[in-house]
Amino acid sequence: MLLAGVFGVALFLTLVVADWFQFTRLTAEASRYGCGIARMEDRWPPGSLTRVAERFGETGVLHLSNGVARFFPDEQRILLRPQYSLASRSFRSAWTIKGSIELEPDGEATRLTCTKRVPWSSALLTLLWFTVVGIGTVAFAIVYLVNGGLASLGGALMGLGIIGLGLLVLSFGLVVVSLAYRLENHRLMQAYHELRDALTADLTQTLQ
Repeated sequence: MLLAGVFGVALFLTLVVADWFQFTRLTAEASRYGCGIARMEDRWPPGSLTRVAERFGETGVLHLSNGVARFFPDEQRILLRPQYSLASRSFRSAWTIKGSIELEPDGEATRLTCTKRVPWSSALLTLLWFTVVGIGTVAFAIVYLVNGGLASLGGALMGLGIIGLGLLVLSFGLVVVSLAYRLENHRLMQAYHELRDALTADLTQTLQ
């Protein structure tokens, strides 16, 4: 039994590590890998699509101050993710976000659709955690009520206390996920604005 538990934990950790490894790669396959959680649309000025290929060069990789981007000309897609330094003291959450940016000609301009993605392991574990806590709280309330837990004042207070604790844990989880999303989304948007400036600054000045 112990051996089975150790094997299960090892398998679980291996899957999580493999998921993050695939998520952070700068490859065409990884450019659409991850759980999409939000979308953003933008429109770049005329000539920007040609500028993309020129600016990325032969390597297809563009290093930014707060991120790294890679252009895949065959797919007309840019993979953008915040760049983390090993020596950085910045807090890293379990919900790191990257952007999968689809490029599409729109007249003379370029229309962009950016899908924000998180690792599958982060999304599934978060959903599992909220499901277990939420269903567990509701199930306890039903069973407690059926078994006459509210028959006395003491039982009612204890039941309300446990239910309140479950709701508090759910609220705490929502706050943590919300703050993590805002932090990681801010980092992604920093990199996005740097990418936009690098590819369209000259074109915007020309149009003005």
